[in-house]
Amino acid sequence: MYAYLNSIMKLSDIKQILPTLDNVEFKLEDGTSVPEHFHVTEVGQITKNFIDCGGIIRTEQVVNFQLWNANDFEHRLKPGKLLNIIELSESKLGIQDAEIEVEYQSTTIGKYDLDFNGKYFILKNKMTACLAEDACGIPPSKLIVIENKANTCTPGSGCC
Repeated sequence: MYAYLNSIMKLSDIKQILPTLDNVEFKLEDGTSVPEHFHVTEVGQITKNFIDCGGIIRTEQVVNFQLWNANDFEHRLKPGKLLNIIELSESKLGIQDAEIEVEYQSTTIGKYDLDFNGKYFILKNKMTACLAEDACGIPPSKLIVIENKANTCTPGSGCC
């Protein structure tokens, strides 16, 4: 059995895991289940070219899965079907092995890293960060580090 907790999955990882599963199940990091009638509406590769606040040109590439819920409560995506979608995207789009980023609708479209706990795929919260802390001009004592595992925010807590 595969257990990747505390690491970020790559496309090759999910391709190894899917054949061992009876069902494809996702949970948010807080334990909330993605409804079992979800659809994977997109599999693609996203390349982001950007300049950080220190003036460094950067490129990031991820494999993107988009999860979506519809009102067809009888829909169940099986592991073999998801594997076929992944393989089709590799052959038709030339998708490379890269880290997986999952888009999932909550109050807005959220972007998540993907992990696996041996039974469920876990949508892990992503955080922003300054990539050029040495050039940013913010002293380390002024940097705000937020650990918000409960995904809650209260006034005065520094997270909102």
